[in-house]
Amino acid sequence: MEEIDYQHPLESFLRTIDVHTLLPQQEPFVMIDTLVGFDGTTVITETTIKDVNLLVEDGVFTTAGMTENIAQTCAARIGYYNKYILRKGIQIGVIGAVRKMHVSKHPRVGDTIRTSVVVVQELLGMTLANASITLNGQTLVDAQIKLAVKEQ
Repeated sequence: MEEIDYQHPLESFLRTIDVHTLLPQQEPFVMIDTLVGFDGTTVITETTIKDVNLLVEDGVFTTAGMTENIAQTCAARIGYYNKYILRKGIQIGVIGAVRKMHVSKHPRVGDTIRTSVVVVQELLGMTLANASITLNGQTLVDAQIKLAVKEQ
């Protein structure tokens, strides 16, 4: 059996992880489906928009939903790092600010979006990151997000 490099995992391994084990949020408020990329500073998730999602209105994933999707992608990064690299539990985080958010289009039920978050800076429990959401290669959202993580 091949040993897994948790610092630079393959997408095939990441897709086997139940995101619920990485997040403090649980159903029905989970806004990501699958972790597909991780390299320490960058994390990528995929999410298929479902009509039962609490932040879907009239078949459209709302701006609030996309903001929460970005925040949970950040949380998945922290959860993965804690679980697989540091071997510790989930930490609670809160959105400190969302800036420079530009929404060009909202995804609809049935669409599968890809969310990328790239950490710009981490200091004293605060993380500043650039985020984007794409659908079939088209950028739907660009934003900057600041998160605070509570120490255990």
